[in-house]
Amino acid sequence: MEIIRMNEMEGKKNQRGVVVKQLISHDNTRVMNLTLNPGDHVPHHNVPVDVFFYVVSGKGTIQIGEEKEVVEATDIILCPPKTDMALWADQDEIFVVLNVKTPNF
Repeated sequence: MEIIRMNEMEGKKNQRGVVVKQLISHDNTRVMNLTLNPGDHVPHHNVPVDVFFYVVSGKGTIQIGEEKEVVEATDIILCPPKTDMALWADQDEIFVVLNVKTPNF
């Protein structure tokens, strides 16, 4: 059995300024833990694979295509391949999400 302890892993800021922890990366799946501080955002972008977000804690806004919704802990948000997406943390709290891509690219 392999146990991944997210809270014990050190994150690194990515090119978008968001703290990221790579939890899983193999041919079929990539799972990243994203931590956005209050007011942070991930600009619009898209990827060629299926993506879903699982909100671990906090509250923020996720835009998938033309739809933009406020989401919070335990919400799961689906994003089809080649669809624009963006994330914004609420102004008052840290927004933590898992970003799952299948397959890995």
